[in-house]
Amino acid sequence: MTLELLRETLFLEKHNTRLVVLGVAFLGATAGLIGSFLLLRKQSLLGDALSHATLPGIGLAFAVMSWMGLSGRSLPGLLIGAAITGLLGVILVLAIRHTTRLKDDAAMGIVLSVFFGLGIAILKMVETIPGQSAAGLDGFIYGKTASMVWSDFFLIIGTLAVTTFITILILKELTLLCFDSNFASTEGWPTLRLDILLMGLVTAVTVVGLQAVGLILIIAFLITPPTAARFWTNRLSHMLILSTLIGAISGWIGASISALYSNLPAGAIIVITAAVIFLLSMTFGTARGVLPRYLRHRKLQKKVGRQHLLRSTYEILENTQDSPPLKNLPISMELLRKHRYWSKGELPKLIRQARAEDHVERQPTGELRLSESGFGEASRITRNHRLWELYLIKHADIAPSHVDRDADMVEHLLGAEIVQQLEAELELAKSTIESPHLIEAES
Repeated sequence: MTLELLRETLFLEKHNTRLVVLGVAFLGATAGLIGSFLLLRKQSLLGDALSHATLPGIGLAFAVMSWMGLSGRSLPGLLIGAAITGLLGVILVLAIRHTTRLKDDAAMGIVLSVFFGLGIAILKMVETIPGQSAAGLDGFIYGKTASMVWSDFFLIIGTLAVTTFITILILKELTLLCFDSNFASTEGWPTLRLDILLMGLVTAVTVVGLQAVGLILIIAFLITPPTAARFWTNRLSHMLILSTLIGAISGWIGASISALYSNLPAGAIIVITAAVIFLLSMTFGTARGVLPRYLRHRKLQKKVGRQHLLRSTYEILENTQDSPPLKNLPISMELLRKHRYWSKGELPKLIRQARAEDHVERQPTGELRLSESGFGEASRITRNHRLWELYLIKHADIAPSHVDRDADMVEHLLGAEIVQQLEAELELAKSTIESPHLIEAES
């Protein structure tokens, strides 16, 4: 690789490089968009079965066009044949799912293996057709990006534009189908037809993607970008945008690397690029990434430990004093350790954390005393704990003997709004109990 080649590739100066990189980038963007619904619908393997089901259509289309006296290697004809058998494979999977007791994975496995085997056999048979050359048809299995021409590019762009337009047009229906298909069905939505339409969109992307990445790797192009985007957000709109961008970036970078190193297959490099972005997203994704989740878990553990320490200290003060107002007196470490049975190493760690936050003070005698801010915080935490206990007893039918444990697990997640809502509900329940005649009057 030379600096001149690097510059030509980065700025898309060569005609063929510009054609391939832009075509694959547009393909990646649309694959990321459509693949998001496939992922949320939990039908990723159905896309895999669909991609393998396109292979017989390529061979049959070649044979039909040869029999009609046309060029058997016409890309539009080959893609039409691939789309027909691909949709046929999807319909067979749906038929097996709805008419038998076989599970989805069994139906997909049957269709995938049978259609792929049939496709290999048909490709072998069409090699003997006189006057036609079937050489290169097997390139659809692994992709043949470098052979793309302007007519192929415009065909891809047109198909992807129509697919994207339809997706945006029925975005609400697809969202409902993906998140609650049972509710959609009970409300009268045609879920089966929506499923078939979604598979039709996936088929369109799969078929036009055969030229770039091949039928084996196209499923990775459909699934990897939305899976990576899922680690960054919990909102569908943001996920669709991110998945589209990740798909486009994966195609752009993968095709560019393949242009720089001619011995590297473009389809494989594109998928590897998407996989690298997936690994980075899985590690650093702000919504579900491993590292942010670990940091949030550590932060929550520290918060839980601090609240347990402050509440235990406050409860000990309540138990050791007979009359209000409650005085902020020092308590012994032994008494504090017995209150929650902390280990010898755990309690000092919590105390160091609380001292760093200016919630507790160590006395010269070795006892522990709440600071002014710590006393107020301990009072608030104890009050929220008892508020949640009361709510669980009254409204969740939790036995009083178990309520402390359940409240202990949930109280640390209570925000100010939830606390206010609990107070309002309990006040309403209290007034209802004290004034039952109000209910009769209202009714």
